[in-house]
Amino acid sequence: MTADPIELAIYKSTMHSVAEEMGAALRRTAFSPNIKERRDYSCAVFNGDGDAIAMGDHMPVHLGSMPMSVREAIDHVELGRGDVAILNDPYTGGTHLPDITMILPVFSEDQSSPTFYVATRAHHADVGGYYPGSMGPCREIYQEGIRIPPIKIVQGGAVVRDVLNLLLYNVRTPEEREGDLFSQMGACKVGEARLRDVITKYGGKVADLSRELLDYSERLVRAELARMPVGTFAATDFLDDDGLSESPIPIRVSIRIDPSARSAKVDFSGSGAQVNSSINAVYAITYSAVYYVFRCLLSDEAPASSGIMRPIEVIAPSGTIVNARPPAAVAGGNVETSQRIVDVLLRALANAIPDRIPAASSGTMNNLTIGGIDTRTNTPFAYYETVAGGMGARSNADGLSGVHTHMTNSLNTPAEALEYAYPLRVRRYSYRARSAGAGQYRGGDGLVREIELLDDAQVTLLADRRRLAPYGLAGGEPGSTGTTKLIRPDGVDVLPGKCSVSASKGDVVRVETPGGGGWGPLPDSRA
Repeated sequence: MTADPIELAIYKSTMHSVAEEMGAALRRTAFSPNIKERRDYSCAVFNGDGDAIAMGDHMPVHLGSMPMSVREAIDHVELGRGDVAILNDPYTGGTHLPDITMILPVFSEDQSSPTFYVATRAHHADVGGYYPGSMGPCREIYQEGIRIPPIKIVQGGAVVRDVLNLLLYNVRTPEEREGDLFSQMGACKVGEARLRDVITKYGGKVADLSRELLDYSERLVRAELARMPVGTFAATDFLDDDGLSESPIPIRVSIRIDPSARSAKVDFSGSGAQVNSSINAVYAITYSAVYYVFRCLLSDEAPASSGIMRPIEVIAPSGTIVNARPPAAVAGGNVETSQRIVDVLLRALANAIPDRIPAASSGTMNNLTIGGIDTRTNTPFAYYETVAGGMGARSNADGLSGVHTHMTNSLNTPAEALEYAYPLRVRRYSYRARSAGAGQYRGGDGLVREIELLDDAQVTLLADRRRLAPYGLAGGEPGSTGTTKLIRPDGVDVLPGKCSVSASKGDVVRVETPGGGGWGPLPDSRA
């Protein structure tokens, strides 16, 4: 370590605070409930080379992949003072089309190249495409919405109105989108202002301190790998199906730990081929899941920087479910396949460090989208939400109930906000009793959420763990699978995990989410 440890600790906290303040500004000024209430966004700070040096405590599926989007913007857009780049292309570092990223360069007064970059990524409730909410069971990416390459949305401090208009003309809720986009721009400006203060305080030392943060993260990961057993640890898990057939889709991984070299190779060879539906994951998603899992092995105080991945090689064969080629649809890959990638990584690591790995959590984000015409205003609406489930039990504690886990870190939409913004009514919101896996430590229970339609609408679902249950570990029982029902006046339809159906005013959507797996055999005292 070349930097003073105390100074480095203060610098780390400062950078983290910048990312957190950006997130707070975005949340306070956002228009949509999905960003304002559910907090489906992420913010991060990057050095002048485009390496992440700080991330807010936001969405893991965004954060691990965001450096790739920043790199694409740096490589393809000449960013000057007052410029902001925008992109959402999953094949250039994005995740799926609703996640729109903005990148702003931060300059020192005497420098011609950026000292820092700041970035925000937020899930927009509609970006066009075939289905309201842009989260349907599509067959190719062109059906999923507008695809944005790296391009300037702000130039020299002025909004490029032609670019903004092009985006707004291709979405169902342009006023809401414009408000959220301006909120992202504002959050970037907040980050820029705070980093200017950092530059004033530290001067020419910022580059060295940023470099040391990256090196420190790397050292922490290498130290962790040095304590692990040598060997190759493999696992396989499955997605229920692709929405077109009932054939499970395998995701396989082998993790080669070399403690002497303090490195790891994560290889997804043998995973299923990409499919003709939207559950394909791009490489950025798979990389992000690996980042998340290894970050979880470190203490909370470890810097969340790009240095974490330096000792880790990720192999994801092109053309597979974990590294799809265009024009594959990918909306569900970001939300569903990412969760299964984490499940299989943890299952493999359980063979190496069993006491540190929890049983499977619910394993799905239970994506529910409802869209149509709001007759109160005669304008389109698009409601999107992920519904939480049960956390997997740990080796020393029960799992939590009704919580978002792993690649999602969002909240629920409060009933009051939901009913105010949309022609919907929340009929029930409760824990799902007896949905957790039993064991020495019990998994968490899932949730039950019932929503009544007050107008005709299209109901779209992207969910998993409907047929294959979340696994238990060390003798623990699996959690319950989930189910979704459309309750009509003349009967009840059980919906497939991946579908889109027309529904009528008065129909009720009932989502029952999976519980988490148990850990350890069930003692007689808890039988």
